[in-house]
Amino acid sequence: MIGKGIRSRIRVVGPAALVSAAFIGPGTITTCTLAGAGYGYTLLWALLFSVFATVVLQEMAARLGIITQKGLGEALHSRFPRGFGRIISLFLILSAIGIGNAAYETGNIMGGALGLEALFGTFRFWGPLIGSMTFILLLLGTYKHLEKILIGLVLMMSVIFLATMISLTPGLKEIVKGLFVPEMPPGSMLTIAALVGTTVVPYNLFLHAALVQEKWKGREGLKAARLDIRISILLGGLVSMAIVITSATAFFGSGKEIHSAADLAIQLEPILGRWAVVFIGMGLFAAGLTSAITAPLAAAYATCGILGWEKDMKSKRFRFIWMFILGVGILFSALGLKPVPVILFAQAANGVLLPVIAFYLLRVMNDKQMLGEHRNHLPMNLIGGLVVLITFFLGLKSILAVFGVL
Repeated sequence: MIGKGIRSRIRVVGPAALVSAAFIGPGTITTCTLAGAGYGYTLLWALLFSVFATVVLQEMAARLGIITQKGLGEALHSRFPRGFGRIISLFLILSAIGIGNAAYETGNIMGGALGLEALFGTFRFWGPLIGSMTFILLLLGTYKHLEKILIGLVLMMSVIFLATMISLTPGLKEIVKGLFVPEMPPGSMLTIAALVGTTVVPYNLFLHAALVQEKWKGREGLKAARLDIRISILLGGLVSMAIVITSATAFFGSGKEIHSAADLAIQLEPILGRWAVVFIGMGLFAAGLTSAITAPLAAAYATCGILGWEKDMKSKRFRFIWMFILGVGILFSALGLKPVPVILFAQAANGVLLPVIAFYLLRVMNDKQMLGEHRNHLPMNLIGGLVVLITFFLGLKSILAVFGVL
């Protein structure tokens, strides 16, 4: 009976697993490493909140997709059909998607470039090369052939981080304090926003609402979808925390600065020894390429849905959107910028823009005509509202910190 129960739970895992694989990218590895190296276990609370927020918001996105059989973009198009509200919502949402996804795509490409640099040495145009590979895969529609291999490499890297954390036997008392006693050390606001932005990725809300429609066609799929979310997001959050903990153990207080994949690999040496650099290089490349494919597609699906355009890979409008997002990523990756600060900024940008998308998701989830009895009720609205307020507060503080106000 136990075996059957486990197997039934494994079979449920689906769309949310892809969401987790999407947020365990080079941005997460880099941001969590910087958080641990710079602040020890102090910022674990930000990750705990982020995992909670991801579960809450992705549940709403999944419920929307299953009940309405619409993506979040299409639902927003229906919810704001005309008038001033339509103009404002379009401007805010498309700005968030455009800025957030473009920044995220730059981080994805440069993260993959860090991996190739670890494997083959320094070369200024690793980023444009990865961008060009992504372009060809998307244009030909052959990216799905590589998807399982790339996700497999990302999952393997996740297991190694978990194993390393366990082998290091970190101090439990300090970890518990970091998880449940929120602190904001001087200079940490950008990192906090990045931890939120790399976990609660705004485009994943659009992606998830679309993915669940392929797996579940009716309300009977809600229970399975929620279980899928709990299993996948909690495991993804555990991996992120493992990276912070291994980094804190390896770097905190040492004065070591993180500039390259070789620096990132030091934390895995207790398990992998001299193979750590090779492994982190492969993992970063796989995570970067996977995310570089996903982000432009998510932007195209979201934008076409909001504007009421055809969501077809062969559509000229659809192709223009993903080509634009990818083009921005390639351009910035070719400028010779330092990858680690760029990746951190990209995640922070998503953290700042998240409240905009979350607010409009809440608006849609209260539409009785669209969702009927499956709309949000008071408890979920209170929880969702709290998530929006906290993310808005953290985003505002990080913006003020960047301009030297805090």
